[in-house]
Amino acid sequence: MTQAEGGLDSLVRKRIRALRVAQGLSLEDLAARTRFSQSSLSRIENGQRRLALDQLVVLAKALDTTLDQLVETASDDVITSPAIDGAHGLMRWALKSDPGMSVIRQRMTEPPPDNPARLRAHPGREWLVVLSGAAILLLGHRRLRIETNQAAEFPTMIPHAIGTAGGPCEIMGIFDRDARRGHQRSDDKKCDGPSIACD
Repeated sequence: MTQAEGGLDSLVRKRIRALRVAQGLSLEDLAARTRFSQSSLSRIENGQRRLALDQLVVLAKALDTTLDQLVETASDDVITSPAIDGAHGLMRWALKSDPGMSVIRQRMTEPPPDNPARLRAHPGREWLVVLSGAAILLLGHRRLRIETNQAAEFPTMIPHAIGTAGGPCEIMGIFDRDARRGHQRSDDKKCDGPSIACD
């Protein structure tokens, strides 16, 4: 066994024990879920028994995780810098664990559009929180005021736009793959309103 393999083996064993303890499970509880004996589980956690792939699959399921998460190694690139779009007052980060997701931080200075035709709809979901100031979210026929530290989550097939509620505000949002693509298409069309879709 190489040093790297030994390190992963030890890490997986620690994760199994940590997940069991975090979920308030005794060895007896985990044994009931896995049909492994308590002594086998104890030896797995303590490194006294060889780990087999079929055991890891059963343990991952019993501990409400996935095999990938159980054996995932730490990444060297923990810190990420944003891509900055100064023209729109926007910072964007891609999530390494899910490249389909992205996080944006945007400063807004304009109210939402008056014309309902300028609201945008596209597949996906969005979640946003107001970091400072207050924002107005136009969502279909609704006009919602979001204060500092309040969040909103909605399906983006509902026509929507966001802007300020009187003064500058700053938002942070999380966009799934479909919502991000919808935004990119809006960018390509060079939309000119202060909607989320124009970031």
